[in-house]
Formats: sequence, structure tokens, C-alpha cells
Amino acid sequence: MSKEQLTVVFSCVFLVSVFISSVSQILLKKSADKTYDSKLKEYLNPLVIVAYGMFFCSMLITMYCYRFVDVSAGPILESAGYVFVAILGYIFLKEKFTKKKVIGMVVLLCGIALFALGGYLPFFNS
Repeated sequence: MSKEQLTVVFSCVFLVSVFISSVSQILLKKSADKTYDSKLKEYLNPLVIVAYGMFFCSMLITMYCYRFVDVSAGPILESAGYVFVAILGYIFLKEKFTKKKVIGMVVLLCGIALFALGGYLPFFNS
């Protein structure tokens, strides 16, 4: 595989890692919405343990991806997490999309597109 192909593949893997992290945030929010008998049960319950395990796996995947993805592209790819969390929150937590939230996501996606069109993300280059 060429360097550019590896960058494209690992940019996609990076986005999967961001999605995993977003799912773990939703699990933590679900856990926070419950009432527990003690502080110990609040922090040592299956949802919290699985969520932090997912965060850890996501971190390892992201660190590995940085071997192939330019460091300047990392924060741009990472910002997709805001969109993932908003969509997952809408689906699983029944959170509403406010006008400010939608405007924020549009600005974020425009920023990602500008970064990509500027030639920093290889899968948008021709």
C-alpha cells in the first residue's frame, strides 16, 4: 500500500475510534441518569466500566493511527465526535436539536470541509 492509501485507511480507522469514544460518552450519560444506593455503585457499575474500557480502546486505536495520519489532521478528525455525540444523544437519550446545536454542527462540518479541501485530508485530494 502506498503512503497515501495508508493515510486514507487510518483516517477512517481514526474516525471509527472517535465514534467508539462517542458511544462511551453516551453510556456514561446513561449511567449518570440513574440513581444508585452508594457512591461505590455509582462508579463501579457495568455501564461505567464498559464506557471507560471503550475510552481506553479508543485511545489506543487513536495513538496507533497517528503513525499514519498527519498530526495536524488529528484534531479535525477528532472534532467529528461532537457530531457523533449529538446524533447519538438524539437517538438514545431523546435530546433535542436546538437551533444553536445545529448551527454549531454546521460550522464544525464546514470547518472540516475547508480543512479537507485545503489539501490536508488526503481522501479529498485529487
